[in-house]
This record gives sequence, structure tokens and C-alpha cells, in this order.
Amino acid sequence: MALDVEAAKAEILAFCESKSKNKSKFYFNDFTKLFPDEKARAVKKILTALIQEEKLVFWSSGSTTMYGMAGAGKQAASEGED
Repeated sequence: MALDVEAAKAEILAFCESKSKNKSKFYFNDFTKLFPDEKARAVKKILTALIQEEKLVFWSSGSTTMYGMAGAGKQAASEGED
């Protein structure tokens, strides 16, 4: 079963928005749970597309990698600074 890319993007964004009051960043596994029948690689491609469209941002603490809505969360003001 092929994943509908546009529908998947909309579902990921809706998931992030629905949780945004409590969380601004999400683990990769949070997104794979949205698509239990899909391979992780397919989900990763959707997330990468959303990052390229600047709807999501990639965040890393060095040991942990997370995804978040662009412009959301405590770190949004400092992103892009060295």
C-alpha cells in the first residue's frame, strides 16, 4: 500500500498542532506510530519533505533528535544562532 504523501503531511501537521499546547518537539517514533503499516523510511521521507517546505524543523541536542513545528516552542527564538 502506497502512502499518500499529501495526506500523510496533513496528518503529521495536524498531530503536531493537536499536541502543541503540551509539547513542541516530537520523537521520530511518535510519527511512525501514526503510520503503523508503513516502513520507517517512508515516514522519514515525509518528515524530510515537511522540513524542506519549512513547516517542520529538525532539532538535535547532540544525543536526541526531534522534530517540531517551525516557529514553535521555547527554542524558536534562538534557532539559527551559533
